[in-house]
Amino acid sequence: MSENSTAPSENSVADLLKAATTQAVPVVRAIPDDRLAAPTPCAEYDVKALVNHLLQVIVQFQALAAKQNSDFGDSPDYVAETPDWRGRFADEAGKLVAAWAAPGAEEGTTGAMDMPARTVGCMVLLDLTVHAWDLARATGQDYEPAPESSGVVAALRESVANLGPTARKMGVFGEPLPVPEGASELERLLAETGRNPRWTP
Repeated sequence: MSENSTAPSENSVADLLKAATTQAVPVVRAIPDDRLAAPTPCAEYDVKALVNHLLQVIVQFQALAAKQNSDFGDSPDYVAETPDWRGRFADEAGKLVAAWAAPGAEEGTTGAMDMPARTVGCMVLLDLTVHAWDLARATGQDYEPAPESSGVVAALRESVANLGPTARKMGVFGEPLPVPEGASELERLLAETGRNPRWTP
């Protein structure tokens, strides 16, 4: 490795989140109203419910970045409550990046499970990436992951490898699925979370 190259694991959470939000925000902005009831690769969520879930996640993980308590109880119905919910998503995504860029955000532990802060940051990074793909697939959009140079997908594959056994016991991930030879890194990541990379509505 050259002196100027940076391993994915060394990229800051804020930089990773900025790259992921750059890909996720356009997907949410392009969701048509007539697809809100459409199914998604997450069987328990339709498009509207998944948007609400993802908004709740990015709001609560702002608090976690600041070492504050989070509340993942009932998900607010942001879509019904906020006429410009697409703009709200973009605003909250920007606040998320800023929260994790604050001094000390990646240091120590955070959350009810007292987990390393960087691990927690990678959890919201995973939701932003995978759920953006979910929403794109559900609404007929193409999804381009953050470029390889950003380190996002590489960092997430590393995180999923570490969190996978516990996440599967908790029902957060499904069992890993096989992928064809030549699958992209994103497809491998999706399969490692139990998703079918070729899913269609």
